[in-house]
Amino acid sequence: MTMEPPSSFNAAEQNTLLDVAFQAIAHGVQHGIPGSLQPAQYSAPLRATRATFVTLKIGDNLRGCIGTLQAVRPVVEDVNENAFAAAFRDPRFPPLAEPELAELRISISVLSAAEPMTFASEPDLVAQLRPGIDGLILEEGYRRGTFLPAVWESLPEPRAFLRQLKLKAGLHPDHWSERLRVYRYHTEVIGADR
Repeated sequence: MTMEPPSSFNAAEQNTLLDVAFQAIAHGVQHGIPGSLQPAQYSAPLRATRATFVTLKIGDNLRGCIGTLQAVRPVVEDVNENAFAAAFRDPRFPPLAEPELAELRISISVLSAAEPMTFASEPDLVAQLRPGIDGLILEEGYRRGTFLPAVWESLPEPRAFLRQLKLKAGLHPDHWSERLRVYRYHTEVIGADR
């Protein structure tokens, strides 16, 4: 049995982040832009520079997912921007419509810093993967893709997970080269998919 690491955010801060995400989307439905916020008005953990992804679902169906891999702004601001982007800028979906707000399920993944992985071959890399724990970033040249740890739920087998990530990055699923770079991270999930 794996122990969950302690949360970076208390219950009130988690609820605040979920509310910020919802308000960004609701404001976007009304005005076409995310609402502005002042990070200085939030607690220290919510002002910390962290990278996030915001995932939107209606029922069990994905409705949008956008995020950042590099921590460049306060977590509360990152959630505000990514929630808006997931609702209105995910190219896989039409912009969210007002009637969908009532059914919307929001989850926020707060990312740890990505760590480079060292491996000698594809089987070596596959053997190091930790299903359900690792998020991966795969890069080669200008091609890049990431899967959050939640993707393990639909791709629980490590080799299949890696092959699909290669496809997402625009590479052939059997592609392998010495220039391939892989980074691992983990997430703290707040909200619907916890």
